[in-house]
Amino acid sequence: MNAQQTAPMADAAWLEQLAAIVRQAGDVVMSVYATDFAVRGKDDASPVTEADERAEAVIVAGLQQNWPGIPVVAEEAVAAGSVPELGERFWLVDPLDGTKEFIGRNGEFTVNVALIERGAPVLGVVLAPALGPRGQLYAGALGHGAWMEADDGRRTIACRRVPAEGLTVVASRSHGDAAALEAFLAGRRVASTTNAGSSLKLCLVARGAADLYPRLGRTMEWDIAAGHAVLAAAGGYVCDLQGAPLRYGKPGLDNPHFVASGLAD
Repeated sequence: MNAQQTAPMADAAWLEQLAAIVRQAGDVVMSVYATDFAVRGKDDASPVTEADERAEAVIVAGLQQNWPGIPVVAEEAVAAGSVPELGERFWLVDPLDGTKEFIGRNGEFTVNVALIERGAPVLGVVLAPALGPRGQLYAGALGHGAWMEADDGRRTIACRRVPAEGLTVVASRSHGDAAALEAFLAGRRVASTTNAGSSLKLCLVARGAADLYPRLGRTMEWDIAAGHAVLAAAGGYVCDLQGAPLRYGKPGLDNPHFVASGLAD
């Protein structure tokens, strides 16, 4: 099957297949998490572990087996200098987002895979394998809605309207800039601010547990694409600070500062 040619848009069946691949990668991540794993530094000084590399291998193999016609852009491969030629459709893979959370053993790390169509994330899966016995899995496909799967089973998720008491703002646990965040929020009605690691921040907005996630620092496309896909499927959006929709496939694959939002009040 050449999925690039035979399927013009991703659908709910693709989402189930992708969720199964991500769960397999999550099992690999957790097998490393249970050991006294080593931490190395990449060329950009960011940390990497055996879990990043082994999970990426599982994901890339699964994507290539199920959808052989679609290029795969994966974080560790890109770090090693392997960047495929990108067309209108490609996968973005972050096998372990929140490596600092993984190293700190706080559980707030995720496995992330997204499908990009013409610059927009149309399907994505985010798995936090250490949050609960079965982990927390978030999945969404544009036009098909979003869902969350945890110890109590699967349920549909959607963004909420901002409560009368104000915004719940979620910020980065490991990469925050308190002064920049305070300046950005000035003049807004904020009920509470919380912190979370990795792409879970986008998923909190998607499930209606938060309303706004401003990211006023550097990220790469693979860091947020899967969470962006889940959020978009749940009714939210991600834009740059000028209000333009965040796009993918940019030169260098890095993102501008952005804001992820749920439903307007």
